Amino acid sequence: MNPILANSEERMKKVLEATRRELAGIRGGKATPALLDTVRVEAYGQAMALNQVGSVTAPEPRLLVVQPWDKSLIKAISRALQQSELGLNPTDDGVVVRVPVPALSEERRRDLVKVISKLAEEGRVHIRQIRHDVNKDLKHQQTEGKLSEDDGHKLTAEIQKLTDRYIGMVDEVLRKKTAEVMEV
Repeated sequence: MNPILANSEERMKKVLEATRRELAGIRGGKATPALLDTVRVEAYGQAMALNQVGSVTAPEPRLLVVQPWDKSLIKAISRALQQSELGLNPTDDGVVVRVPVPALSEERRRDLVKVISKLAEEGRVHIRQIRHDVNKDLKHQQTEGKLSEDDGHKLTAEIQKLTDRYIGMVDEVLRKKTAEVMEV
């Protein structure tokens, strides 16, 4: 595979993964451990990701359980969850933190779909920007004589196919996440 294509595909993969991660943090109809990925806990004098101070599991569709590795962090974990913008109300029993995930209202679901669509569009824009940068680079190589016109056209067509494929993947992620959020 051409190094330009390989580099472009690698960059597009990173955009797709970043979009997936962002969408995973948005609460759908059921509880997933990824929901708490953005929560930071004050531990050992610094803010740490929740998954670095304990394990997060989803034993039931509407419940998350945080099992801290250090029991002294239970109160800090509860506080971090309450202060997060996720609208969650955790309870702890001195051993684990239970986080019930309330059902979403229809209005809140529609708002989340708008947020999800916006994040997916940002992913598409980043992918198109990669295409734009690569095409500009190809044009530059053609004018300097480093690349023949035929090869330039072939690579431009390949980049477009790659762009279309990755935008299709972003659209698929968007479709699945929208269906998950709208599921009652």
